Amino acid sequence: MRTGNRRVSRRAFLGVLGGAGLAAAGCGGRRESSGELLTGRARLPEPFTVPLPIPEVARPVGPGRYEVTQRVAAVEILPGLRTEVWGYGGTFPGPTFELRRGVPATISVRNELPVPTSTHLHGGVTPPGSDGYPTDLVVPAGYSAPHGHPGEVRHEVLKDYRYPVEQRAATLWYHDHRMDFTAPQVWRGLAGMALVRDDEEDALPLPRGERELPLMICDRAFEEDGSFRYPQTHASGHGDGHGGHGGPGGGAFALDADYMEGVEGDVILVNGAPWPVAEVTATRHRLRLVNASNARRYRLRLAPGGRFTQIGSDAGLLAAPVAHDTITMAPGERYDVVVDFSAYPPGSAVTLVNTLADGPAGNVMRFVVTRRAPDDTAVPATLSRPPGRPRPVTSRTFDFRRTDEVWTVNGHPYRPGVPLARPRLGTAEMWRLTSDFHHPVHVHLAHFQVLARNGRRPEATDAGWKDTVDVRPYEVVDVLARFDGYRGRYMLHCHNLEHEDMAMMADFEVV
Repeated sequence: MRTGNRRVSRRAFLGVLGGAGLAAAGCGGRRESSGELLTGRARLPEPFTVPLPIPEVARPVGPGRYEVTQRVAAVEILPGLRTEVWGYGGTFPGPTFELRRGVPATISVRNELPVPTSTHLHGGVTPPGSDGYPTDLVVPAGYSAPHGHPGEVRHEVLKDYRYPVEQRAATLWYHDHRMDFTAPQVWRGLAGMALVRDDEEDALPLPRGERELPLMICDRAFEEDGSFRYPQTHASGHGDGHGGHGGPGGGAFALDADYMEGVEGDVILVNGAPWPVAEVTATRHRLRLVNASNARRYRLRLAPGGRFTQIGSDAGLLAAPVAHDTITMAPGERYDVVVDFSAYPPGSAVTLVNTLADGPAGNVMRFVVTRRAPDDTAVPATLSRPPGRPRPVTSRTFDFRRTDEVWTVNGHPYRPGVPLARPRLGTAEMWRLTSDFHHPVHVHLAHFQVLARNGRRPEATDAGWKDTVDVRPYEVVDVLARFDGYRGRYMLHCHNLEHEDMAMMADFEVV
């Protein structure tokens, strides 16, 4: 909660949040706020002047094998300034991994950063040893810390992440998942996209090639010299001085207490570029939308008008397309949509706007329609045959809220290695998710369908199989979770990264 420039204690902040702050969240526009705005100090570019970059596609070094190095690099994000990023391959976003269903992939991650990391393939159906558990760390050479977390596992410099890719075509992404430090390390650039393809999707006449645009949307704030600005207050007990939000066994609390709701920047980036512009022909284009922000939610709309035809959600293609005038995206969610730019005359400027923000953050990017062109693509009435809805074998409730002055799941801050549930492999369960604030809930391994919101039908944008769901203040969301893949330890957590770092996570064990 903002209180001018004054820092408030964790106890005082959460006391306010439990009372007047949450009362405000229950009415009017405050309901849509999911973090606190961090205003940068750099001079910002005019919107829609920077060309949209497309991340490089990773090239295998052998059959099904990739190598990527996490390293520090200086890149130009704001025109004329250099920003130090921590990036996969030294880029922000990292390279896009093109994976294929049924073709196993191994990605060797080498850590040359000054801090440990743990890489999570978000949406991946992955064995537990490659899932990016927050205490399963890749540690750079020469790194030492006063203490770690219970059960912490350290891989020196290099780890092979093994992905069987036995899942449907979908838009996935990957990011750092280190215990207590996910938010500041993702903020510095540790994120990228991964696209799974399969024969079912290949058979559809959807836009592809230059008409398929991966769009990783996030927000950041910048210092006057172009460096990332993040509201940490002092070094943590881990000795690296970045993040450290005081989880079990972690370092000293290091996030400015004004930003405990979550951090929102004042610059909107798409594929690492501020408010970019993309030239498109007057044809259908496929937009793979990823909300990679720490805390910011977006309600996307096309201006001066237009519709999104949704063809896929987090975990793959829908059975049939669904049209939307707006799409609300919480952190971690993905939407696979088609926009038909033939509805606009050549020379038109079509802006992707965010109606949940005023000022600069109300714009995301712009498309300029250059010319008419042949278009043999289509959006079929039937897209796929997704998995059927199995019968649940049991029901559970997971409550995300402030309890005893900390962010908790079912009344407990995160306890690594202590599962709150033990679902059986090959079964499905009905999980009820409840909250006191905006908590985008992400479940590792398991994909789910949204059954109801507050006892009513889910929203149109809840369609399909998902791995992340936007649970809003005082909302009850019922989901049917399917546990296919692998036995072992996994987790669910709030994907507001500041909440995650402040212990809003829980383990479950598939048995």
